[in-house]
Amino acid sequence: MTSGLLLIDKPSGPTSHDVVAAVRRGAREKQVGHAGTLDPLATGLLVVCLGAATRLSEYLLGEAKGYQARVRFGQATTTYDAAGEVTAASDRQPERAEVEAALAGFRGPLQQRPPAFSAIKRGGQRAYDLARRGEAVDLAPRPVTIHALRLTDWAPPDCGLEVRCSAGTYIRSLAHDLGQVLGCGAHLAALRRTHSGHFELGAARPLAEWQAAFAAGAWQAHLLPMDAAVPEWPAVPLTADETRRVQNGQAIPLTAAGHAYGRAYNAAGEFFAVLRADPAAGVWRPEKVLRI
Repeated sequence: MTSGLLLIDKPSGPTSHDVVAAVRRGAREKQVGHAGTLDPLATGLLVVCLGAATRLSEYLLGEAKGYQARVRFGQATTTYDAAGEVTAASDRQPERAEVEAALAGFRGPLQQRPPAFSAIKRGGQRAYDLARRGEAVDLAPRPVTIHALRLTDWAPPDCGLEVRCSAGTYIRSLAHDLGQVLGCGAHLAALRRTHSGHFELGAARPLAEWQAAFAAGAWQAHLLPMDAAVPEWPAVPLTADETRRVQNGQAIPLTAAGHAYGRAYNAAGEFFAVLRADPAAGVWRPEKVLRI
């Protein structure tokens, strides 16, 4: 089993699931997953986990994200982006100063209502399936945080935004809600993910390059090791006896106070387990053994 991380610059068009399927075929690895969905029209950084690294994806999913977005004023759509049908149109275009002022209301913690066309489940069904059937979908607002929101360019009817936000934030909803506040309607015209946790788009390769590398059998040279997923966790080198204890689900002495998780390395220097700190007991407890 090949384990590690791929940083992929997703093109517009394929779904995140399509990209995972392409990696699964190209790498000939059954266990493949991603660390945060991108909509089909969106481009940019998609972190893909292979093999045992898929068990680390849960720690990556909750990381903050960064985006470059283009918002188009004057039209609201069903999907809150350019793929949807226009539901309202306006000839009024806001002034730059109006937009700058409105953006202030979206910075920081807020309650955001997800788009009806989203993968959120309601009654066991995806919201977008219900919406496509014409059923009314009213999803409850969810807490999100916009850490940074900046107007980067102004070319009416479009404006460019740079966004840093918590996981689970819908930039489509941000665009739609901005149009509602300004009274002119708006939708997301384009989106590019630039950051996912500590990973940056500049380190990613376009999907087409990965596919060429798969075909040439040269892709593993660009595979990131599993511990690249969680570099902020302290490394915990173990003796052979401690390695066996962790593999058997037994606790070992805590060596790095103040951290919730640790990366356990065996005597060969291989990252093989996730440890969870138990400060009260003074031990590391095995949470996940990634390799035997």
